[in-house]
Amino acid sequence: MKKRLIHTTDIMVSSLGLGTVKFGRNQQVKYPTPFELPSDKEISSLLDLAQELGINLLDTAPAYGISEERLGRLLGSRRDQWVIMSKAGEEFHDGRSFFDFSPEGVVKSVERTLLRLKTDRVESLLLHSDGNDLQILNESGAVEALFALKDEGKILSTGISTKTVQGGLRAIELGLDSVMVTYNPWHTEEESILEAAEESKTSVFVKKALGSGWFGKVSAEDPVETSFRFIFDQPASTSIITGTINPRHLQDNVEAMARAESES
Repeated sequence: MKKRLIHTTDIMVSSLGLGTVKFGRNQQVKYPTPFELPSDKEISSLLDLAQELGINLLDTAPAYGISEERLGRLLGSRRDQWVIMSKAGEEFHDGRSFFDFSPEGVVKSVERTLLRLKTDRVESLLLHSDGNDLQILNESGAVEALFALKDEGKILSTGISTKTVQGGLRAIELGLDSVMVTYNPWHTEEESILEAAEESKTSVFVKKALGSGWFGKVSAEDPVETSFRFIFDQPASTSIITGTINPRHLQDNVEAMARAESES
């Protein structure tokens, strides 16, 4: 599997990253079918498989329930073998999301993330937008907090998971290292962000490449491979985050990526 640099760092990440929301949260999620949280043994086996298949990027967040705590406990001495991306700004408690993008809130969130993950740094830290991208970026002080945390070495790169085109473009203007956007053959509204990111060499992490599992209604011989190839036709694309707790699905995704990359 190909690997690409995170902007302004020497950190290489795999074309596929493993999303871990299903490690820690099964309430108020937008997947087609309900699911039970996996056991520690099942998560450990999935992490082993991901590593064997060439995946080195894990995506987590405080809003993913107990995902960070479980990763911190289960990675153990293998932590340095992984690139960890987490987030700040959103909390999830009692079936509801709560947001705090103040500098103090961001710093507190990151310090707690480090404790949960049992690490001294995360390789990437994204602001977890509530949809008010421009307010977060321009008025909250969160961006300045990220830059300070990077200077301290607690995070190695900065970014935002956006929900608007304007937010993605503004993040690039402000000099954040990465943006996370929704992009696939059936959702191209954010393509201008990828085009701007290519000019500035900003890294782009792609979420919902498979439509959160709803892409099955799409008419395509292999919608997974079709989506992966489409996304990496955009040179700015750095890594696609796909969340699964099913080993077969993980294997299938990696095989689809191999076919897509062989034709690129």
